Amino acid sequence: MALRALVARKSLGLGFQSEAKILAVGSAAHSRGFQTFSLPDLPYDYGALEPAISGEIMQLHHQKHHQTYVTNYNKALEQLQDAIAKGDAAAVVKLQSAIKFNGGGHVNHSIFWKNLTPVSHGGGEPPHGSLGWAIDTNFGSMEALVQKINAEGAALQGSGWVWLALDKELKKLVVETTANQDPLVTKGPTLVPLLGIDVWEHAYYLQYKNVRPDYLKNIWKVINWKYAGEVYEKESP
Repeated sequence: MALRALVARKSLGLGFQSEAKILAVGSAAHSRGFQTFSLPDLPYDYGALEPAISGEIMQLHHQKHHQTYVTNYNKALEQLQDAIAKGDAAAVVKLQSAIKFNGGGHVNHSIFWKNLTPVSHGGGEPPHGSLGWAIDTNFGSMEALVQKINAEGAALQGSGWVWLALDKELKKLVVETTANQDPLVTKGPTLVPLLGIDVWEHAYYLQYKNVRPDYLKNIWKVINWKYAGEVYEKESP
């Protein structure tokens, strides 16, 4: 389904496959012989994460920002197919940045929506089972992990993401940051995203202004640890 487009897989080598294994990034349709992508529905209402994240932010973030990444990703893939058909190597190379940025934006946001859930549906409840044990083993405590993610997310210059990931090669949990819309796989092919927090200003500015640390502090109230735990159980070696 998602991210299995032949053009994207064979031509780009962006390594989105690990993300594609663990999330549904929206329904795909076939147009002019290649696969296109669509905006995934949210599993909750826009206002369901209040007061941690306002409904206005969620609606704009989903309908405008994520939709723009999807639209531009499909456009770039169509242009890529045309360039390949024409044997235009220069155009193929030129399109790589647009595909990485917009495809990464689609991948990252599709994970992000799943990482959030209303308090009434378990948002903010600490992880249990093997993920809880792994957090204690790798970071000392849940509190220490939150502090580390918040510190790295607040310190990230410009726009980007902060991640809790499973490194399948090292068999441990790690915290990573990525710039702009780079997907986590750009930091290493064995990294599996369990939790990603968007620290672009569009994710919080309308509510928190320029105080990113307050946004990072409050988002934990609606983090969907159940989803992260399911991914960990599936992907843990």
